[in-house]
Amino acid sequence: MNIVLDNLLLRTIMSEDLEELWQAAYKNPEAAWMKYKDPYFNEESPEHDFFLKTEGPQNFLDQPGRWLIIQCDSIIGRVTFYFEDGPLRRGLEVGIVIYNEKNWNQGIASKVLSAWLEHLFSKVTPLPHIGLTTWSGNQGMMRVSEKIGMKSEGRIRQVRYWQDQYGNSVKYGILRSEWEELKKAEDLGKRNE
Repeated sequence: MNIVLDNLLLRTIMSEDLEELWQAAYKNPEAAWMKYKDPYFNEESPEHDFFLKTEGPQNFLDQPGRWLIIQCDSIIGRVTFYFEDGPLRRGLEVGIVIYNEKNWNQGIASKVLSAWLEHLFSKVTPLPHIGLTTWSGNQGMMRVSEKIGMKSEGRIRQVRYWQDQYGNSVKYGILRSEWEELKKAEDLGKRNE
C-alpha cells in the first residue's frame, strides 16, 4: 500500500531501498536531524555493512510501522508507529523524521504526519488515541504536532539531558473523535472554497 501526496510518496521499505536509506539517514553521523531526534540517548549510527546485512533487513523490512517518505524518487525521511505498551497494543505512538534540513520548514512534515494519522486511524487501528512524544529541544516537532491538531498532553520536566542541559519530554496526542472533527471541518472548508 502507498500514500500519494502531491509530490510525495509514503510506502513500506523494500530491500532495494536499504543502501539509499543508509546514505540518506546514517552516512553523515553529524547530520542535523540527529540533533533533534532523541540525541540524549547517544545512539550511534549503524555502520554501513551492519545496516545492509543485519539491522536493515531485521528492523526495517516487512515492518508495517516503518514507511519511507519519498520525494522526486529520493528518500527524504521516514514515518513510524509503534505500541509503547508492547504486546498490550493499546498505546500507539507515531514518529517522523526528515533527514536533510534542506527539506525542513516547507510543510512536508505537517502534510506527511497528517496523512500518516489518517492512514492509521482509517486502516490500521481501532484505538481511540494516537500519541507522539518529542522533547523541548525539538521546537519544530512541537510546532508540527500542534499544526496538525494534536494536543499537548503532558510534559515531564528536565528528564532529557543533552549538551550539558536538561530538557523536557513532551507528549502530544489526538483522539479519534477529534481527528474526525478536524477532517470534517477541512472537507467543509474545501467545499466552501
